[in-house]
Amino acid sequence: MIDLIGRGLLETLLMVVGSTLAAYIIGIPLGLLLVVTDRDGIHPMLLVNRVVGVIVNIFRSIPFIILLVWVMPVTRSIVGTTVGCKAATVPLIIAAAPFIARMVESSAKEVDRGVIEASISMGASVMQIVRKVLMPEAKPSLIVGAAIAITTILGYSAMAGMTGGGGLGALAINYGYYRGNGQIMFVMVIILVIVVQLFQEIGMRLANKTDKRIR
Repeated sequence: MIDLIGRGLLETLLMVVGSTLAAYIIGIPLGLLLVVTDRDGIHPMLLVNRVVGVIVNIFRSIPFIILLVWVMPVTRSIVGTTVGCKAATVPLIIAAAPFIARMVESSAKEVDRGVIEASISMGASVMQIVRKVLMPEAKPSLIVGAAIAITTILGYSAMAGMTGGGGLGALAINYGYYRGNGQIMFVMVIILVIVVQLFQEIGMRLANKTDKRIR
């Protein structure tokens, strides 16, 4: 059982970290696009903003357990199976990317409008403002958001154990719930709580170090 727990923890970490990185690759551009094309953005494009916003909201509204089953054909076509860590990564990315997009949008909108207007008055292009103003100024908030996102994805990964997703969630379901072993369920919960606390603490420390107002 100790070996199974060690392997389950490793599978969970691989799923969560890999899914988070891939979701951020999708979510950051989407979130920035929502900010830039907003009515009060630096390059308003209301039609684009509404279309992207609707798509993001649709996928955010689907409960993960339903999304997990719904995208099984997509998962099978991408990784060749619907069981295991690789299979669970696909719905995790699909579920996390819209969530991350909204968090990035929220972080970018916290940037002082005066700083953006000063950049515009100096002739900075949209891409320059995004790369040199929005992203650096929003970095502390983005890091805090990343800590929240990774803990949310960790919860999703445990849920993926219901459909054979692997990791600690699968151990809790297969060896704890189905066999009526409350001790294993308790151990899995404790491990997940510890992992969440570690990610949260790391995220908050990084955010504090990058926040110019706290130095």
